[in-house]
Amino acid sequence: MVTNPSKSFWSKYQTRWMQTGSLVCIGLDSDISLLPKHLLHEANPVFAFNRLIVENTIDYAVAFKPNLAFYLKDGMRGIDALYQTLEFIPEEIPVIIDAKVGDIGNTMDAYVSAFVDSYCADAITINPLMGRDVLSSLLSNPDAFGFVLCLTSNPSASDFLMQDKLDEKIASLITSYSSRRLGAVVGATQTTDLQRLRSLMPEQLFLIPGIGAQGGDLEAVIRYASSTKTNPNILINSSRGIIFKDKSIDFAKVAKAEAQKLHSEIRQLLET
Repeated sequence: MVTNPSKSFWSKYQTRWMQTGSLVCIGLDSDISLLPKHLLHEANPVFAFNRLIVENTIDYAVAFKPNLAFYLKDGMRGIDALYQTLEFIPEEIPVIIDAKVGDIGNTMDAYVSAFVDSYCADAITINPLMGRDVLSSLLSNPDAFGFVLCLTSNPSASDFLMQDKLDEKIASLITSYSSRRLGAVVGATQTTDLQRLRSLMPEQLFLIPGIGAQGGDLEAVIRYASSTKTNPNILINSSRGIIFKDKSIDFAKVAKAEAQKLHSEIRQLLET
């Protein structure tokens, strides 16, 4: 049984940042079709992969972020891999389940109960399209933290999120609640918008995808998305660029080197 965390996501993040100086969020987008072939004979290949990734990158991680889709892809075995992974990650390290859920009423109650109570994740990602009612279930659970999609890293984010200042309306919604309960997902590839959104959400934690395989500008993220250099309030996510950098028997060692490299680059940028 997964042990329910005794601290909030916000508290765990702040403690982890102070202890390690890391802003690296390791995205566990553990696609069964991309795993190193020598792991496929394992009883649960995805968990075997995750265990080695976590063991080797843990010193450089401020958080881990499993993406639900890749666990659903492997059926019941994948769901079990997600559960085992959450059980394996040390309790003091915050975990985000990236599910991008966004419903209301008892449906959202079920999502929050599943991810926060049953799986004991510290945070989830939320799609706010249906309005503030989406947030009610999460905010009524004192153990839950939500990262609300505000301006994502994909090119077609401009279809909706950048129309009629929708991203700013979402930012206003987020800041109407405590920064200890809600943060924002802001894509690293939206370079010209980082500073604007930070000015609208000065205290919120930003979960920033798009560094690595998607080509986001790390220097721009540090410069424009940080609250301050001493307390940046950001988590810089890298998934494929770390976990699938290598597919040989040494994949975990290579992942460790990539996580260390990203950690060092962030530290250097913070110090300049």
